[in-house]
Amino acid sequence: MCETQSLTLKQARRVALAAQGFNARQPKSVKATHLHDVIERLGVVQIDSVNAVVRSHYLPLFSRLGHYSQLLLEQAAWSAGRKRKLFEYWGHEASLLPMSIYPLLRWRMQRAEQGEGIYQQLAKFGREQQPLIRSILQSVKERGALGAGSLAAGDKSTGPWWGWSDEKHALEWLFAAGHVTVAGRNSFERLYDLPERVLPAEVLNHVDIDEASAQRQLLMHSARALGVASELDLRDYFRLDARDSKVRINELLEAGELTEIAVQGWSKPAYHPTDSLKIPRKVTASALLSPFDSLVWQRQRTERLFDFRYRLEIYTPQQKRVYGYYVLPFLHNEQLLARLDLRTVRSTQCLVLHALHSEPGGLDDSAIAAMAEQLHNMAAWLGLSYVEVKCQRPEATRLQAQLTLIGGQSVGVR
Repeated sequence: MCETQSLTLKQARRVALAAQGFNARQPKSVKATHLHDVIERLGVVQIDSVNAVVRSHYLPLFSRLGHYSQLLLEQAAWSAGRKRKLFEYWGHEASLLPMSIYPLLRWRMQRAEQGEGIYQQLAKFGREQQPLIRSILQSVKERGALGAGSLAAGDKSTGPWWGWSDEKHALEWLFAAGHVTVAGRNSFERLYDLPERVLPAEVLNHVDIDEASAQRQLLMHSARALGVASELDLRDYFRLDARDSKVRINELLEAGELTEIAVQGWSKPAYHPTDSLKIPRKVTASALLSPFDSLVWQRQRTERLFDFRYRLEIYTPQQKRVYGYYVLPFLHNEQLLARLDLRTVRSTQCLVLHALHSEPGGLDDSAIAAMAEQLHNMAAWLGLSYVEVKCQRPEATRLQAQLTLIGGQSVGVR
C-alpha cells in the first residue's frame, strides 16, 4: 500500500494560488482571450449586486489580469452573437460560467423543476402556481427578453422574500428549471429570454450527460481550479450536495483521476487532480480581492490555507462591525496580510479607504508599496481621480505616504 503524499501548508498555499491564476504574468494589454482563459480556469465567477467599489464579478479579473476593459466581460456575458462566451446560472450562488459548463448543469435544472436544490419558497411557488408560470413563459416567447418589472401587474408581493412579485417568482422558477436564461441586464435587472434565442445551438444540442458523470466533471473542474482541496472545498465550489459529492469523489479516486493527499495542519484528507500537482517555488502576486473571489469565498478553507478569518459584514449593523462594510482582503507574497474597507464615491471621483486593518504580523515596506500600487491601479481602472485615505492607523499613514510618492501619474492622492 502506497503512503499518502503530503504537502506543507506553504506548499499547499502555493499550489492553490497557482491554480487560481495568481502566478501568471499580467498581460500589458488585456484582450478577450486573456479574460476567457481566466474564466475557463476558474470555471465560475460569482455575481453580486453590491456596488460599493464596483460590482463584484468585475473584481476577480482585475485581481488576476490588472487593468482591463469591463466591456470585455459584458460582451462575453451578455452580448448577442459570437462574442458571447458565458451564461448565467446557479453555479456558486448566482454566477457567470463558461458555455462548456452548461451541459454539466442540466441535471440541476431538472432537479429544480422537481422542486429539489432550490429555495423552499420557490419550490412551493412552482408546485402551486403552474398556470401563472406557463402564462409568464408564454409572454417571454411572444415578447422576447423581459425583466420582471415589465410583467408585474401591480403590487403582488408574495411575502417577505426580498419583496418579489409573483411575476418575479415565476421568472426565477423558470430560470432555475432552465426554461429561460438571462439574455442581458438593464441597470442590473435580469432580462429573461428563451435559451434557444440566447445560447449557441451546439451548447443546447449537446448530448445529455447523466447526473453522475456531470457531477464528476464538475468536481474535476473544482479540483483543477483549487489545486488542493478537501471534500468540502470541492463540493462547495459548484454547491453540490454532500451525498452526491462524497460518492463522486470516491469514484474519481477509484478511477485514478483524483489522488488523496495530506496537508500540514488539515484534519481531513485533501485531494488533487492526479495528473497536475505542480508546486511553484514561490508566488509573488499582490492583489485586492473581492469578498466573493473564489480564492476566499469558502471561509473555512481561507482559514486553513491562510490563517485568515474572514466574514462579510455588509448585513451586520454598523455598530457591530469589526472591520467595515465592504472589506477586501489584501494578498501579498502568498499571504493575506490586511483588510481594506473601500468605497467608490462617484460624486467626487474618489476611491476612499475608510479603514486598514493589518494582520498580527504587520505590513513591511514591500507590502505597503504593493498595496499602494494596487489602490492606485484600481482607482485608474475605475476611472477615478483620487485615492483618499481616511483611516488614522499608523499603517494607513505609511500607506498615505507611499501613495503620495506614486500619485500624479493617472490618479492623484488626497
